[in-house]
Amino acid sequence: MTALESTILGFPRIGAHRELKKLVEGFWSDKISEATLLMEAKALRAKHWKVQHDAGIDLVPSGDFSFYDLVLDTAYTFGAIPARYQALPAGFTQYFAMARGLQKPASEATGNHAIDVPAMEMKKWFDTNYHYIVPELTADQSFALVADPQVVQHTREAKAQGLAPKPVLIGPVTFLLLSKPADREAIDAFQPLRFAAQLGTQYRTLVQQLADAGAQWIQVDEPCLGLDLNPEIEAAYRTAYAELTHDLPSSVRLMLTTYFERVGDRMDLIAELPVHGLHVDLVRAPRQLSEVMAHLPAQWVLSLGVVDGRNVWRTDLTAVVECIQPVVTELGCARVWVSSSCSLLHSPFSLEFETALDPEIQTWLAFAVEKLAELRFLARAATLPSLEAVSSDAMLSADLKANQVAFASRRGSNRVVDSTVQSRVRGVTPNMIRRSAAFTERYAQQVDRLQLPLFPTTTIGSFPQTREVRSARLKLKRGDLSQAEYNSFIKQETEQCIRRQEGWGLDVLVHGEFERTDMVEYFGEQLAGYIFTKNGWVSSYGTRCVKPPIIYGDVHRPQPMTVAMSAYAQSLTAKPLKGMLTGPVTCLQWSFVRDDQPRQVTATQLALAIRDEVADLEAAGITVVQIDEPAIREGLPLRRSDWDAYLQWAVDAFLLSSTGVKPTTQIHTHMCYSDFNDIFPAIQRMDADVITIENSRSDLKLLGAFAAHGYPNAAGPGLYDIHSPRVPSVQEMVDRVQALLQYLPRDRLWLNPDCGLKTRGWLEVEAALRHLTQTAARARTECLGTQAQ
Repeated sequence: MTALESTILGFPRIGAHRELKKLVEGFWSDKISEATLLMEAKALRAKHWKVQHDAGIDLVPSGDFSFYDLVLDTAYTFGAIPARYQALPAGFTQYFAMARGLQKPASEATGNHAIDVPAMEMKKWFDTNYHYIVPELTADQSFALVADPQVVQHTREAKAQGLAPKPVLIGPVTFLLLSKPADREAIDAFQPLRFAAQLGTQYRTLVQQLADAGAQWIQVDEPCLGLDLNPEIEAAYRTAYAELTHDLPSSVRLMLTTYFERVGDRMDLIAELPVHGLHVDLVRAPRQLSEVMAHLPAQWVLSLGVVDGRNVWRTDLTAVVECIQPVVTELGCARVWVSSSCSLLHSPFSLEFETALDPEIQTWLAFAVEKLAELRFLARAATLPSLEAVSSDAMLSADLKANQVAFASRRGSNRVVDSTVQSRVRGVTPNMIRRSAAFTERYAQQVDRLQLPLFPTTTIGSFPQTREVRSARLKLKRGDLSQAEYNSFIKQETEQCIRRQEGWGLDVLVHGEFERTDMVEYFGEQLAGYIFTKNGWVSSYGTRCVKPPIIYGDVHRPQPMTVAMSAYAQSLTAKPLKGMLTGPVTCLQWSFVRDDQPRQVTATQLALAIRDEVADLEAAGITVVQIDEPAIREGLPLRRSDWDAYLQWAVDAFLLSSTGVKPTTQIHTHMCYSDFNDIFPAIQRMDADVITIENSRSDLKLLGAFAAHGYPNAAGPGLYDIHSPRVPSVQEMVDRVQALLQYLPRDRLWLNPDCGLKTRGWLEVEAALRHLTQTAARARTECLGTQAQ
């Protein structure tokens, strides 16, 4: 049987059991050498390529592997290394310093000079929960390809393994559009697209090297084609690709790759580019296919992204075969590929390791390895003339039947729909999404009730999840600790955390979240409609992995989730303690969400569950409640024309979760690693009493929105970066407070870290938070002294 070419856009690089995470962190802690790291990483890549090849994938991606992040790799490959790192030794020292900062005391090894460089900024990769490192470019930026780039090395490795490698590159225009100025003062004059020709020339050299390494097709990712374009961006695409392809041999073929959004309405531009094929995401934007087909240049290959790279549900093989067969009839087998919609980086590795999942629900799922099998099926089935022919084919009929049975099971399951929950959603009224008093009135009452000083200090919620905490959790799962013994241990950790915070002088305390594995998973475990995996890890940033829960049915809260622990922690201190909750949009965005009802409905169900929890916390005497929404910007559609509808229901969900309290109960929210300027009116409408935001890696640029739009409520822009082990000095924090006071009034400015402290160690946490409270003391003294004068 003739089959279509099958491929994927990328594979989960972390490994089946997070092998890459353990390798890199072992290198960071000096437990393994650089040579060992490189050797083991090479073996891991070879293993992953074999998995793909054995599953029937024809073109395996090379260059999709990274020790930290592919955008960072691209910057490093083309020599876009900010000045502050250029004195560091080239290689991993420089590379990882760019990713996570570097702080070392003066020693013989450092040339008797102290090293203290912060990390580069992180942002969310489009509307995913993956974080990328933001490239920094100078006004006179020059690019220079490094010797023997990593992507070329990996392509040679795959070729030596007897495979057909398809190197993966972040496209030049997307790279430039994702960058920022190295000089934060130059942001208004920043014009990255003027480098399109220069960077395109460097890409041409890289593409030639990839061809010399044995690549016939090269995947060039340009997801920015799905964003709102203007004439300048369109011109940059023409310029960059004209330079990239100038004088390349005819044997080099480029697959222009788009995902996460429709590009059918961009075909006039796309068809002008000197490439040889186009990949489109038909999971996110299935309706674009007819427009793409109508304008596809003759001889171009069309790669159909029909298997969802971002979710865990089985592909409806019947529907996809019926979608693809007419395309094959029109274009012919040689011009059609079947592929994942985007990289499988966003999917867990394999269902093979999920031995405890509910058997029925497991039949509804497909992780990365299972998606490979779906692509193999589709590559064969789409070449047959009809679905009936597929059903009668000896090689395909059993797989098709199993898929149809699984879909019938899910559609007919009485575990998916809860009529009580659906009725409650229909009963939401406008009065349920507004506070009972205006901010100025209620904030004055809160300050008086909580006895808050000028520049109140707090943290974002979590404290270090030490080896002891993780060990106790593992012992509980194994049965080596009883539930009572585990609860006692968690209470001891919580009390120690409270005492530490009191000793450091923080004003509003948290209980530390030692009982929580993850800020979404913890709540999902206690909500109906969720299931959980044992090994469903996906990359978040660097070596940080998360294990998103799966929402399969209607969501509700059977019983209180956090009240007992919050009340216990509050009983240990006279200072106010924050109840810590995850907001409905973040619970939605950071879960694998059911695809059989609108996301808005699921978000409303989550909001009602959290609303109930907030009410119970208030009744238990908790006077401050933080409802984290770091993902509200992340969920924003990529086209501005789709923003208003999303922001309406997303903000309504937050308000529904938070507004059922008295004016004296203070509501906090937290956001991180996103551009909030674009959605500032929506943030204002959330009407949280205090918003804390990631700020330290962003060089204060987010605060321009506060000045431009005005922000009437209180805010705590982060004073230091918690994703780096670096400890900032008091003077550094004082300088940042002084900068913040240019944007925010002192009576509404809170002092806090950027984010939660879960991934940090106690020594660096103590040093940083002592500096934080010392900073607050200095700021109060200076402000009160100025006032007295």
